[in-house]
Formats: sequence, structure tokens, C-alpha cells
Amino acid sequence: MEMLPDLWKEDYWLPPGVTWRDMEQMGDSNRPRPLDLLIALPLALGFVALRYMFERFVAPPMARCLGVKNRFQVTAAPSPNLESFYIQNRREPTQSEMEGLMLSCRKTQRQIETWFKRRRSQDKPSKTKKFGEAAWRFFFYLTAFVAGLSCLVDKPWFWDLRECWRQYPFQPMERAHYWYYMLELGFYGSLLLRISVDVKRKDFKEQVVHHLATIFLLSFSYCANYIRIGTLVMLLHDSSDILLEPAKMFNYGAGWRRSCDTLFVMFAVIFLVTRLVIFPSKIIHTTLVLSMEVFEPFAGYYFFNILLMVLQGLHIFWAKLILHMVYKFLKGKLEKDERSDEESEVEEEEEDKGGEENKDPGVDCYWEKNSNPHLVLRLRGGIIEPSLKQLAQKYNCDRIICRKCYARLHPRAIKCGHTRNIRMRIL
Repeated sequence: MEMLPDLWKEDYWLPPGVTWRDMEQMGDSNRPRPLDLLIALPLALGFVALRYMFERFVAPPMARCLGVKNRFQVTAAPSPNLESFYIQNRREPTQSEMEGLMLSCRKTQRQIETWFKRRRSQDKPSKTKKFGEAAWRFFFYLTAFVAGLSCLVDKPWFWDLRECWRQYPFQPMERAHYWYYMLELGFYGSLLLRISVDVKRKDFKEQVVHHLATIFLLSFSYCANYIRIGTLVMLLHDSSDILLEPAKMFNYGAGWRRSCDTLFVMFAVIFLVTRLVIFPSKIIHTTLVLSMEVFEPFAGYYFFNILLMVLQGLHIFWAKLILHMVYKFLKGKLEKDERSDEESEVEEEEEDKGGEENKDPGVDCYWEKNSNPHLVLRLRGGIIEPSLKQLAQKYNCDRIICRKCYARLHPRAIKCGHTRNIRMRIL
């Protein structure tokens, strides 16, 4: 503290009239100290290692039990020029760039477009990877929620929010609340360390802001002895997360649609109630209004409430996505998480457009789901390879084609339960 006198000025962290010397009278074992936060770094690294072991040895058997299967991907043919362009730009080439690639690679435009689609498909995270991330988060959120509830349910501030500020800042800290804080801080630190290698979704920037705001919020509230209100904030957030992650897990599996939908509806209700009703009306109202009954505003008071407002802004953003998903669910069109990665969403839209442009409703046909996972075939650009004819003869079906080709012939096609490919027979 002596090395950074300006950072640790009492005006920033403590109410007017309270000094660090006054806080030291509580004893080292009963008061939060800034140096205690250093343990969060090894805990974050420990969570990274534990998560690696969990996703390697625990998540795969769980995924097999739920029927999680990865799509078969057609590997892009080796092409040094196209690979170099893809690594440097991570996007489709423009028309001028396409002409240059056609000359250098001696390929047609259709072949190059197909190559880029296949190459992007290789970079997409598999279902087992997504399942492992969801399972790990569910394991932690469930453990944290149960542990947090058990150490808070008998506390007076759990039932009466005014107790959060009684005798503040001279409030002794229990060891259970200390570990509750450190484990949550270490967990969010591990999420921030791995965010660049985790599944990248459309709300990537919002996730970064959320993790940073949470870490600052936990760190500051611990140093300023906002322990009581801080534990309530953590418990409130974990209450809805324990339903979101298992909903994702069932969504990645096969044959669990009803369980996924039930959990999603429960999550949506709890999220909207806790984040848009309880959080602003109880938590923020407590920190903004009720705290003023005990002390006058100071710098830490404003900083803490600004961080809570940032979280509330993120709650509103995610609530908008959830309500959009609820609308699609009621319409019967909900097939995936609204936060799915953008590339996947764009490619699916392209395939849908390809089918709509080539409708031919005059063909009499019927279709059925392919129950054999070994027939999983992922074709790009509507190309039917010769090997498909052999597979069709071996498994006694007329033809096996990709979704885009099938939609051109039969726009009412039903997707297979295992993949987006379709087994079809012409009458």
C-alpha cells in the first residue's frame, strides 16, 4: 500500500471519516485485505487445468450418453495459395482477388468458393467441444450456487437488505464468504484467460466486457468490504446460469428436444425475473439508496454502482436475445442458440437461399430421417461426389445428397436428426 499511495487513498475506498487504521482494528482474520486477491491468479490457472481434465475425461462420456455426434466434414484440398490467403484475411476474396487466385491456382471460381466454404467449416468448433464448455460451466455454476446458498441462507442480509449496510464498513468476514469470493474471482479469471480459444459467439465483445466488469466488481467490493451485497450479486447471477448450460447440453444431444425446450423456458423466466426485475429493484436500489442511510457518497460508491449499471446494460442486451429466441420458440422455429458463431449462421442462410431460388414443387416424393450415423456426409456447394452412388447402392437408397441440392428439388425437405443431410427416395 505504501508503494501506491494515490491508488489506496482512503477517499477512494472507504466512507468519509473512516481510515485504514480504523479497519485494522478488526483484526487480519476478520477483515478483507487487498493482498488476499493475489490468490485469485493461481486459482484461475488451477481452474484452467481442472477444466482441461474435465473436458478430456468427464465431458466425453457425458456427451456419448446424450447422443452428441459431430458432423462429418469434407476436408479442403491442400492449396498453399488459398491457405495463405485464408490465414491472412479470414474472409471470402473480392472479385479482383478471386481473379488473381483463379490464375495462380488454376481453379474455377466455383472450385475456389467451395474450397473456402470447406476451409471455414474445418475451423468451426465441433459439437463435442461446445458440449464440453457447457458441461464445465454447468458443473461450476451448480457447485457455486449450492455452496453460496448454503452459506447465505441463514444470514440476516439474505432476508433483509438493510442488513447489508448495518455497521458498515466494520463488518467481520466469514471464511466461507472469503472462499466464495476467491473461487468466483478465480473462475471468471479463467474464463478471461481462455476466451480467445473458446467457442467464439456473436456476443464475444459483450462477454469480454462482462468478464472484466465482474472481475473489477468482485475485486473492488472485496477491498471495500462490500462482501454482503457482493455475495448476493453472485448468487443472483448463478441462479439462472445453472439452467442455461444444461439446456445447451441437451440441445447438442440427439433426442432431447423436449428437455432442452423445458430448461430453456425455465431459464428465460428466471433470467428475466432475476436480471430485469430483482437485480435493479433490489440490488441496485440497495447500493444506490439504502446505503445512503449509513454513509455519505464517496468515490468507491460511484465506481461500484457504475459497474452494476454496466452489468445491467448487458442484462438488457441478453434479454433482447432471449426474447427473440422465445418468439422463435413459440413460432416453432427455434433450432439453435441465438449466440451461435456468425460464420455458421451466414452459411446456413446461404444454403436456405439456394434452396428457395430453385423450388420445384411438382415432383412427387417422400423422405425419411437417416438413422445410421455412418452415413453422415457434409457436402459444400451442391457437389455430388461419385462415392455417394456407391454408398446409396450399399445402403439400399436411391440417392444421398446435401441439403442444398435436395432443397433445389424438394423445398419441403426435412432435416436428418443426426446431420443436415437427407436420405431421400423418389416414388
